[in-house]
Amino acid sequence: MNWTMDAMLKQLYEHTAADRRQAIRTTSPEEKRAGLLKKLKQALGTLPDRNFPLHAQLIDRVDYGDFILEKVTYSTMESVDVPVWLLVPKGKERPLPAVLACHGHGNGMRDAMGFDEEGQELDDAGIYNRFAVQLVRQGMIVVIPEIMGFGDRRLANELKVCSSSNNSCAALASHLLTYGRTLAGMRVYEAIRAIDYLQSRSEVDAGKIGVFGFSGGGLIGAYTSALDERVKATVLCSWVNTFQGSVLAMPHCIDNYLPGIMLEAEQPEITGLIAPRALFVESGEYDPIFPVKDTRNAITILLETYTEWGVPEHLESDIHPGKHEISGRVSVSWLYQRLSE
Repeated sequence: MNWTMDAMLKQLYEHTAADRRQAIRTTSPEEKRAGLLKKLKQALGTLPDRNFPLHAQLIDRVDYGDFILEKVTYSTMESVDVPVWLLVPKGKERPLPAVLACHGHGNGMRDAMGFDEEGQELDDAGIYNRFAVQLVRQGMIVVIPEIMGFGDRRLANELKVCSSSNNSCAALASHLLTYGRTLAGMRVYEAIRAIDYLQSRSEVDAGKIGVFGFSGGGLIGAYTSALDERVKATVLCSWVNTFQGSVLAMPHCIDNYLPGIMLEAEQPEITGLIAPRALFVESGEYDPIFPVKDTRNAITILLETYTEWGVPEHLESDIHPGKHEISGRVSVSWLYQRLSE
């Protein structure tokens, strides 16, 4: 006898996938998008009131030569203040295109800049490859909100742990689920508020806003871009894959899982909600947690979606010879070009 539960999970995936295929109706891309978008919103759970005033305040301003780093704080909901870094290029004609930078697991917004906990530049750029600096030097304003559960936004008892890799994902997710909310949903809500903040800045061209997300920040970037049509172009690094090949195949953080989402769609179909707007997929050939073969499968599915919309040229990709990391060798300039059109 085999007492393991593997067969049950395999059968559950296969039956659910078959049910989804059977439920597909010949409808327009617009109708498909509207239906799935509704399901995504339901899966993300209850979100706070977006009308809550931001009350943004400038804390500090630092000159880095070719750009200015503004340290800002704003409120996204009652009792919640967010530390935010805004990078503004110098010597550029304004208004400028702007990018929401979504970091992944680690040391919060410091990772996007390649800083240590004291704000000093690290010798090793690490897996983030200072992508926020790449973006601002390309000529874009960059906003980096500290994502809920990381860095300075961990729960108080976890801030006491001397580890930059420590996070509050599990604790936040378990609490939020009991209130009909999800951690992914709350993070997407705050990403949308970051776009609200960008649009409040006179230096920003409100019609030229993009998103650049890495790993867990790719999830936030994908779902935010799907929900918020103010996003003109999106770069997703080290995240686009299939649920079957990644988050259901090996241990991942609880923030990747949405209640009931597999009843509605696989990951490439949800990512396809960004269509027909521009999307760039970047991934490493040797990424161990988002395997490249499944990323390639996801890109194929995404291309079918973009072809249905009649804009296959709006989808581009780069598989670089790295692991779970940001390259930026094509994606950074691609984003600038897309936002400059």
